[in-house]
Amino acid sequence: MRGGGRAFALAGMAAVAGACAPPEAVAPRPAAPLRETGQVAQSRTPKQDLRLIPAEAYLRTYLRLFGGLSPAEVERRARGDDKAALFDAWEDYLTALGLPDHGLDLPRGTQTNALMMAAFERLGIALCDRALEHDLKASAPVPIERRLIFAFDLPAEDLDAAAFAPRFDVLHRTFLSYPARLAPPDREAKFFALYQGTVARHRAKGAPKSRFSPGEAGWAAVCYGLVRHPEFHLY
Repeated sequence: MRGGGRAFALAGMAAVAGACAPPEAVAPRPAAPLRETGQVAQSRTPKQDLRLIPAEAYLRTYLRLFGGLSPAEVERRARGDDKAALFDAWEDYLTALGLPDHGLDLPRGTQTNALMMAAFERLGIALCDRALEHDLKASAPVPIERRLIFAFDLPAEDLDAAAFAPRFDVLHRTFLSYPARLAPPDREAKFFALYQGTVARHRAKGAPKSRFSPGEAGWAAVCYGLVRHPEFHLY
């Protein structure tokens, strides 16, 4: 008992001494490199094809760009009263846009085709032209915050690249949903060349008569290009 008590006391003293001792410092060491067991080539093949946006999503976008109107009101505004034949009726385009027609046993379209591209073309031109008429050619100036697409003013003088850039950014954000500065570096320059070429053709002697001024026609052409852009239709 006496020996056991002495051992117990020594163990207690050792524990107390250890608890009061300074913490042990462990010096960091570089990790040993892992041994290479093999190499695998990185695959850069596409893992998933681009998919067509469902027709319902495109139609919702189209209605929103027209100011959040009902389909019937959009049809009336797109057709207009000037007999420009920009738009007919929704029923003429729904199947072409990819919606199924159960009456004719036509399935939903999952891939683009020539008829679908023609329908997109007609809808895009109708949107751009009618929006330009609403935003820039109204008898009473429309406040910028109430404009549909062209939420900027057109200066009386010709636009240079510096004046074109912020206005193009407005349209780029509207249709493609991100700033133009994040797009491929040459995109803005290509659209500026499109704008300049359109303005020059409308000013040329003997040019066909247009209801748009040269500057307005230039912005309509930029709008056509963005509403046709693959990033607007695919994801």
